[in-house]
Amino acid sequence: MDNTIEKRIQSLNDRLSYTRDIFAGKHEDSIRLLDEKLTEFTTRVRNGEVEDPHTEIVSLEDLFVFVEKRLEKLITPMDRVRIVRHPQRICLRDILENVYDNFTEVGGQDEHSLDPSMLIARAVITRRRGKKMHTQSVMVIGQEKGHGEEFRNGGSVKPWGNSKALQYMKVAETEGIPIHTYVFTPGSFPIEDTPGAAQQIAKNLYEMAGLTVPMVAVFSEGGSGGAEAISLADRRLMLSHGYYSVISPEGAAAIEGRLKPGQRATPELIERCATQLHITAEDNLQFGYIDRVIQEPSLGARPYHYDFFRTLRQEIIRATDETVLSVRSGMFRGALLRRMSRDDINLDEMYIRWHLSQGARERLVLRRQKKFLRLSRGAYIDRRPFLNKMRNSMRESWGNISARIKYALITKHQRKFAYLMDEMTSEMHLLKRRLTAPFCRIPRDQRPSIEPETVRNLTTLSDWDEESESRKGKWTYISPRAKEDRAITCPNAGTHGCLDLWSPDLYGEFAGVCTWCGHHFPMEYQWFVKNVFDEDSVREFNGEVEASNPLQFEGFDARLAEARERTKLKSGCITFEAKLDGTKMIVALFAGTFRGGSVGSAEGTKFVEAAELAMKKRYPLLAYVHGTAGIRLQEGTHGVIQMPRCTVAVRRYINAGGLYTVLYDTNSYAGPVASFLGCSPYQYAMRSSNLGFAGRGVIKETTGIDIEPHYHSAYKALARGHIQGVWDRREARANLKQVLLTMGGRNLYYR
Repeated sequence: MDNTIEKRIQSLNDRLSYTRDIFAGKHEDSIRLLDEKLTEFTTRVRNGEVEDPHTEIVSLEDLFVFVEKRLEKLITPMDRVRIVRHPQRICLRDILENVYDNFTEVGGQDEHSLDPSMLIARAVITRRRGKKMHTQSVMVIGQEKGHGEEFRNGGSVKPWGNSKALQYMKVAETEGIPIHTYVFTPGSFPIEDTPGAAQQIAKNLYEMAGLTVPMVAVFSEGGSGGAEAISLADRRLMLSHGYYSVISPEGAAAIEGRLKPGQRATPELIERCATQLHITAEDNLQFGYIDRVIQEPSLGARPYHYDFFRTLRQEIIRATDETVLSVRSGMFRGALLRRMSRDDINLDEMYIRWHLSQGARERLVLRRQKKFLRLSRGAYIDRRPFLNKMRNSMRESWGNISARIKYALITKHQRKFAYLMDEMTSEMHLLKRRLTAPFCRIPRDQRPSIEPETVRNLTTLSDWDEESESRKGKWTYISPRAKEDRAITCPNAGTHGCLDLWSPDLYGEFAGVCTWCGHHFPMEYQWFVKNVFDEDSVREFNGEVEASNPLQFEGFDARLAEARERTKLKSGCITFEAKLDGTKMIVALFAGTFRGGSVGSAEGTKFVEAAELAMKKRYPLLAYVHGTAGIRLQEGTHGVIQMPRCTVAVRRYINAGGLYTVLYDTNSYAGPVASFLGCSPYQYAMRSSNLGFAGRGVIKETTGIDIEPHYHSAYKALARGHIQGVWDRREARANLKQVLLTMGGRNLYYR
């Protein structure tokens, strides 16, 4: 048999196997037809019964194309998930070889790499203008799944892989070249080993929010935090058969079905969850979370689809050109943008220089930040009356003007004058000392003595004094559990020999702290609000912003109503102004009692507006996390987009000179910790709290690693460098006061 015919038969066998895999038992009639025709042709060819095999195989290939196009119309969201997971799916190396004209891999190669699942390459694109050729450099960063290569870990990147990606993003910024990122990941590898999965993703997001070079991201498989680690870009494109989701359909099915460890969800439940999550390219384009959909061949792009690679190249060039032109000044910019929007134009024959001036770089960062801040505005319920919105808008406008006058003009010049006076006073004092030094020498025996008691107080370390008047537990708020007449056993009784505690004492005077070992029992968030801040100083705002069900997720409206009734809250975030020993501050409190403290569009919006208010008023910003289970899965990408969105708000606030502090209580995991919480330079945790990227059960399920019980404890996080301190609940007010006194820049109003 002709070798060419053999190769074409093998190719058809691969296509048949691929089709069978992605439909998982569906459309068997069509697949059986292809199988029978291919088997019959193969048998006849090998028996020498075909006179013209080249003609017949062309007809057979046409039949495959016809059936694939027919099946294309029947694809479900879960089928798309199986497409992007298939080993025959294109990978990043295929793109490098077929889209770019040349490339050199950096940061390691294949299994000889810090993390083989993160591939980084310095690539070039060659374009023509007339007879002259122009070579443009880019930094290509993305997850590499390979074609069944086990050492790639399925594109699940470890923390040091994301750290490597950030390192070369900074290299690209230094060199002034664009960054192209490709998202091929089911999610990040859940491990807390330094630098930590959550903390590294948060760091990546924070830095990407301020990168001064054009960024273009292309989504194929976008799984939650792992996708966000490299995708905070100016232009976000998506392959038509890709998906972008807060969680995998299997993970959503496990949560919705309340499955126990070891149990598997039914295919029907998984299909339903995939549909309800709205994970497809069309869905995300409609929501505004991607800017353009790149069409793929029927049933998804594979390495032999060379026409698709040409299309992808054109879209990548177009996105980069548009990003550059949108911030560059020039009289022909508008005409160039209109010309590039035409699909029939060959961008390889149209050269746009990708270098940006300093002013254009600043505009680029500002446009990127504003773009993400505007997202998901229609995915929550805003019950603020129209007149109140107008009043708040006018107040905000006046506040912006008064803040500029007060801080940008008056205070700025006052500080310059004060600085000048300080310098002059120091010089005069030094001169005075030198002139009077010969006349001010005091004999040793005439120098004043220091009392022994004073010496002892200055040189002795302080310790906890239970009898001190300030330690007696005179709390403004007492937990309702203090009314229960029962004994409470400390979970550390077996280790430390703790005696049982009477509930009125434990939840009253002791503030939920075991007097024997210091274990912190969970307390209501009201305890923190009432006992930390000054009395009658708390003023809530944006209380009318309400969590909703933007995807119409089955049964979620009833669960939201139950949460509102039980907690008397409208969302999982409470934002308010407060005072601490007279110092004004803005607080965003995440209540673990409302849907596990999960973050959706309502919570993200309230946090963003709190950060913006703190920036305008020059107030410190505190995020008090009374527990969070991560991003709200029932909101899909409306939820996951809050990770880059809120991080952008934090970046803007910190760049403006604000003091952003995070305090974790109880248990905090997943998306919020891996974004706007984890990027804070000052993070603290209450004793006995836990924080990290994924819980023990998730780690066991995804990695097979059985971690130790205290793997996520606050002290473990402190040892890894993820947080800066562990606080006793009874000392929260004093510690927070100390933070306000010693941290933060001079841009704060009280400095």
